[in-house]
Amino acid sequence: MATTSISISIPILTIWAIWILLCGKCLDNALQQLVVAASGSSHALQLKQAKALQETGWWPSTTHAQASSNYSSACHWDGITCNADGSITTIDRFYQGLGGQLIKLNFSFFPNLVSLNLSMNFLTGCIPLEIGMLKNLVYLRLSYNMLVGSIPSTLGHLINLEYLDLGGNQINGSIPLEIWMLKNLTSLYLSSNMLVGPIPSTLGHLINLEYLDFSQNQINGSIPLEIGMLKNLTLLYLSSNMLVGPIPSTLGHLINLEYLVLRQNKINGSIPPEIEMLKDLSYLNLSQNFISGEIPSALGMIAPLYTLDLSYNNLTGNIPSSLTGIHRLNLSHNSLEGQIPDGYALYHTSHTLNGNKDLCGQFKIFPPCPKGKKSIITEIETFVPISIFLGFLFIGGGIFLSRYMFKKNQIESRGSKNGNIFSIWNYDGHIAYEDIIEATEDFDIRYCIGTGGYGSVYRAKLPSGNVVALKKLHQREAENLGFYKSFINEVRVLTEIRHRNIVKLHGFCVHKGCKFLIYEYMERGSLFCVLRNVDEAMELDWSKRVNIIKGTAHALSYMHHECIPTIVHRDISSNNILLNSEFQGFISDFGTAKLLDPDSSNQTLVAGTYGYIAPEFAYTMTVTAKCDVYSFGVVALEVLMGRHPGELLSSLSSSSQNMMLNEILDQRLPPPNRLIGQEILLVATIAFACLHTQPKSRPLMKCVSQEFLSPRKPNVIPLTRVSLLQLRKQASYVAGSGFAYC
Repeated sequence: MATTSISISIPILTIWAIWILLCGKCLDNALQQLVVAASGSSHALQLKQAKALQETGWWPSTTHAQASSNYSSACHWDGITCNADGSITTIDRFYQGLGGQLIKLNFSFFPNLVSLNLSMNFLTGCIPLEIGMLKNLVYLRLSYNMLVGSIPSTLGHLINLEYLDLGGNQINGSIPLEIWMLKNLTSLYLSSNMLVGPIPSTLGHLINLEYLDFSQNQINGSIPLEIGMLKNLTLLYLSSNMLVGPIPSTLGHLINLEYLVLRQNKINGSIPPEIEMLKDLSYLNLSQNFISGEIPSALGMIAPLYTLDLSYNNLTGNIPSSLTGIHRLNLSHNSLEGQIPDGYALYHTSHTLNGNKDLCGQFKIFPPCPKGKKSIITEIETFVPISIFLGFLFIGGGIFLSRYMFKKNQIESRGSKNGNIFSIWNYDGHIAYEDIIEATEDFDIRYCIGTGGYGSVYRAKLPSGNVVALKKLHQREAENLGFYKSFINEVRVLTEIRHRNIVKLHGFCVHKGCKFLIYEYMERGSLFCVLRNVDEAMELDWSKRVNIIKGTAHALSYMHHECIPTIVHRDISSNNILLNSEFQGFISDFGTAKLLDPDSSNQTLVAGTYGYIAPEFAYTMTVTAKCDVYSFGVVALEVLMGRHPGELLSSLSSSSQNMMLNEILDQRLPPPNRLIGQEILLVATIAFACLHTQPKSRPLMKCVSQEFLSPRKPNVIPLTRVSLLQLRKQASYVAGSGFAYC
């Protein structure tokens, strides 16, 4: 029985084993077929993508090659990036002059597309509904084209989208309600279009939003209270629209806000006190509205606030003294009244208060403040003692007059001994000619820290402990009429201007034996020397370098556009930018500066430093502010490169155009991070715009200054992918169409 059982089971086991082997083989074949099918599917998708791109006509250089290879993979085409499977993830054709319409691109063939950048390409037509098929899209930039029609509601399907830029088109209609579905959005730019209707309250659902720009549209209605829900917002631009109603108090909830611009609307009501809660605010522009009430003094307590523009409103009351220290301030064309705060004129010009007819003091355009109206106590203290103690005051006045005449004789005696002109200001009046001679041991060579065009510079520590720099004309130059004129010109210019990035002149002396200027001392010396010292150049990191360039731009903007008449420096170079102990930059050496006369030709002799002089000056000999703009461009590139850019500029028409931006940067420093890299890209673009051979194509310095002060869109393109050719194209675009915030 047992034998029979065993004999029966053996064939069964054999059949079972054979069946398993056959099934395993079938399974292997099935898996192989799946792999082949997947591979075929992947390859088929690559072919479809290549064909779809080719049919747009945006890759003309690939026409013949692709036709002969049946539209093989596009992964190596310009601006295309693929994943490991060969599927396209990035299309970047920024500023390529493509033309045509977006509908030419078949979006259905790009299921894995993460980034699409077609900005600045003269694209026309509408944004197709099919764009909503790009479910994996994270970055979408279609700015500065000629797109029309409305924003498609299908954009709400792009739930992974983080960056959306449709600015600078002709898009109309309202902002679609579906936009609230983009919960991952951090940047939303719809500026410079023709959008109408209100700001949807559903915008408050975009809690990850950091940058919001709806400026230069025709948006109406009030600012929704729900905007206060955007706790991560750092930039809010709603300027140049038709917004009405008051500024919502919920803006005070935006504790991370750095830039707030509501200018040129129809906003009314007062400035909400909650605005003082914006402790990170650095730029606030509420100009050209109908805002009334008093200016909250708490605005001046916001430490980072660099720019405050409240001009062209209906503000009343006094100017809070706390506003005086704000760097860029404009309160013009309101109904402010009373005394201008003490010290205001030290930091700001009268133009910042134009149109406030009831102000008094500080500036010649305003009447002096009436005396004796401060309080009843003041009147009592002033007038009652005079009437009671008239006799005593008369006697005291006689004694005072006697002492004054005695001192006057001493000063006149000393003046005849030490020089015919000796003027010191910004000190306590105790600096004497002898102190300076003693501090420098009669200008001994040991105290000499540099030699300039017409004199030497000395370091002097005065008895008070203050350290100053003395620029002394050489004896031969002191007797030369031309150098003497330069000396007097420097005094004349520097006594008329005040700016935090222009070196301060404390005084001067003109003596038959010597002539010198007394300057604020700059511990680090010239930018030229710092860049050529390896240790100091490495200490001058990217952030410090960008700040030096910005400071120089602000100072030149002040000279060109806020001084009357315009002051042109004529010798902007790295030698004439001095650095203090914190590596902050200051323009110096105004010996060749010229005050432009609008009624004259402003022709002059050659002035400036070789390598920084604008090319047109060689044949026109005419001074314009655009000469300084060119020189600024050279200095800006020099700071980024760590050396003079002469060789680069002379070779830009050849192979250098293919170099990447990161290749020309100072290699002594580590590569910049993403944030500072964005600043460097802006500086480089502006520098090339300033270096345009045609003066009229260079930007104004006030536009450059404003660009540096204005918020920037986040840049996701690394410097390793920005060529000098692209940079110059972008600079030409900037020069041709103007700056975004000027």
